[in-house]
Amino acid sequence: MPSLIDLRRRIRSVKNTQQITKAMKMVSAAKLRRAQELALASRPYASMLERILCNAAAAAAGNAEVAGLPLLQTREEKRIQLLVVSSDSGLAGGFNANLFRVVQGFINDHRGAEIRVEVLGRKGRDYFRRQRVEITGEHIGVVDKPNYDRAAEIADKMIEFYAKAEIDSVYLAVNEFKSVMAPNLVFRKILPVDIPEVKETVDYIYEQPVEELLEALLPRYVEIAVYRAMMESNSAFQAARMTAMDAASKNAGDVIQELTLNLNRVRQAAITREIIEIVSGAAAL
Repeated sequence: MPSLIDLRRRIRSVKNTQQITKAMKMVSAAKLRRAQELALASRPYASMLERILCNAAAAAAGNAEVAGLPLLQTREEKRIQLLVVSSDSGLAGGFNANLFRVVQGFINDHRGAEIRVEVLGRKGRDYFRRQRVEITGEHIGVVDKPNYDRAAEIADKMIEFYAKAEIDSVYLAVNEFKSVMAPNLVFRKILPVDIPEVKETVDYIYEQPVEELLEALLPRYVEIAVYRAMMESNSAFQAARMTAMDAASKNAGDVIQELTLNLNRVRQAAITREIIEIVSGAAAL
């Protein structure tokens, strides 16, 4: 049985850990509010851009120049580029592990294709280095502080690869913010651009030819997809860390309570033993 000194030391250690987890929870809660506002504010813009793109594509239906745009060309997926948005730090439960499991499952299902990975976040870089997957680029510190210029730089790199036919498709893997309790894991193709059909089209009056408009909108659509993924991932990460630290604080409280009960039992046993020794000594005299 542990001694009183050992139990007191363990209780003090767990209390210190609990203070750290509580502080980390408060920090994540403060960051989550700002990150959530940015993520939610980006959704209407992305939705409207998609609507405009769909209407412009509908207006240009049958146009040979539009059909020949590089970002709309579909090819057999022999060379696949993955864009994985992870986090730079851990202590967020299964935030990164769930993401990597989905990506690894995709890689296992496409063993016949050449898979390359562009990684956002230190955790993703470390994971894919261990898996010995070809990494075309790594971007550390960009998810915690999303910046459109960095997102556009990454998106333009993917666009260049695709336009030069170095790759046949680009898939984006990211944890999007759904709620504080759980993120929404998304794995979707961003290149070639798959323009969804709209039920009700808007008849815009275009100042320039519609094919020129589409040629300008398609890269912007990919850039917004990457930028939004960075903001969504940051929000989901802060929510996951806040939840994980809250659970850790509660678990630490349970451990402290159990250790305190053990401490009281050991102390009571020691007092009882001393009383018995005193009474036995007095009886012997």
